[in-house]
Amino acid sequence: MMTPAVSAVDGSATTTPRRTPGASSSRKVLQLLLAFSERRWEASVAELAATIGTPVATTYRYVALLKELQLLEEGRAGHYHLTSQVMPLARAAQLANDLVGLAKPAMEEAARELGETVMLFQQFGDAAVCADRVECDRAMRFTFEPGHSMPLGLGASGKMLLALLPEMERDRRLPSIVEQRGTALRDELKHAMENRYAVSSGEIDEGVWACSVPVLTPGRRPTVLSMAGPAARITEEARHTAITALQGYAIRIQRTISSYSL
Repeated sequence: MMTPAVSAVDGSATTTPRRTPGASSSRKVLQLLLAFSERRWEASVAELAATIGTPVATTYRYVALLKELQLLEEGRAGHYHLTSQVMPLARAAQLANDLVGLAKPAMEEAARELGETVMLFQQFGDAAVCADRVECDRAMRFTFEPGHSMPLGLGASGKMLLALLPEMERDRRLPSIVEQRGTALRDELKHAMENRYAVSSGEIDEGVWACSVPVLTPGRRPTVLSMAGPAARITEEARHTAITALQGYAIRIQRTISSYSL
């Protein structure tokens, strides 16, 4: 098993919310909590202070508060990590996302037909976050857990989501991403927008091929349907078949969401 560490949709779900006055300390505590991810599952107080932009002494107080609430605990010397106390929050968020429930039947059918892992990703800030996934029943398969994320512009899902952003927001985010990923990304985004799919090979995990197609959900945050599996067993013909099939399943999900919203 392998584990990883188009028309623009309505931009209303992706605009930056206004800052709430008088909540500076609360904001920093929450930013500290959100600083943890599957790529940084532990961190020192100094690292957290640098991330959220607060003095080390102040960050110690924030860490102490989160320890009191049993959301953080100390692991190896001077490093902290999240506790299992946060897991019900993740599950509650997943249950509250009606899109996951509406997309599940089509995802399950896609995984059976294609024989590979099928995932649903959504854009949150600078990240592509896995909202749900359905694994295939093969012994060797790609696994990306719900809640895990990757940067926008990375991998098939990250590129497709970046392409789906409203033009002004995409242009705002693109320079820093291109600086990290290279100028070839601009051509890949153009291809994704024109052909309604993006692909990647070995960008997140060596030997893994992935494709991603848009799920157009007006009024909701950008969403994509993706498939990933070992590149060695996905032939060139199978790759074209997978892209076409995923596009069909994405349309099914769009229709289901449209009917649900009526």
